[in-house]
Amino acid sequence: MDRLIYIAMTGANHVMLQQASVAHNLANATTTGYRAETNSFRALPVVGEGSPTRAFVVDSTTGADFAPGVIEQTGRDLDVAINGKGWIAVQAVDGGEAYTRSGSLQTGPNGLLQTRDGLNVMGDGGPIAIPPDSAITVAKDGTISTIPAGQTPNTITVLGRIKLVNPPDGNLVRGDDGLFRLKDGTAAPADANVALAPSSLESSNVNVAQALVDMIGLARQFEMQMKLLQTAQSDANQAEQIMNINA
Repeated sequence: MDRLIYIAMTGANHVMLQQASVAHNLANATTTGYRAETNSFRALPVVGEGSPTRAFVVDSTTGADFAPGVIEQTGRDLDVAINGKGWIAVQAVDGGEAYTRSGSLQTGPNGLLQTRDGLNVMGDGGPIAIPPDSAITVAKDGTISTIPAGQTPNTITVLGRIKLVNPPDGNLVRGDDGLFRLKDGTAAPADANVALAPSSLESSNVNVAQALVDMIGLARQFEMQMKLLQTAQSDANQAEQIMNINA
């Protein structure tokens, strides 16, 4: 009885949490460079005083789907997409280094190259400053060049190079801000093998059809857990009646 109650109770709770993850994935189905959240379940015994038959359900191997999205041409000079594996290094709100696949860039009010969320894009030596009134081009290796206003096309100035990294997927963890970081909190080294697709953006890798199927499946799992709890209550009531008769 204890095992049934604990598994059904905690299972229903984590089904609701997993349903929230699927809903979050659906909400980001059109977010540039988004990586879908993944979840799975496993049962663990309850350690401590009480019956050793008790067990509960926990989330296991919660992570992200690192499958690439579709690269789409935009024609915008400051749009870039990672061609294959890799990440763009940005300066997070806390000042630390984090990583994203969202390559819709812009020049911020302070003249620094930023993401659409206002995060500074990191270069080899820190944030990259963009001169005003300049035509910007981004090369496949992340090198940013500009033609100053009023100058001839052959007058090109290299402003810096976007820091591109490619740490192992298993070393990355998603933060509450949606950015990825190394598990040990260090900064990943630049990787010269990571290439960009200029004037392009990578779509979200969320499979909308699969997410909808998952939502239906999770709703049925939640219903099953509720029925198990009702069964446990019914069994307890019947056991109580039998004990009253014997008394």
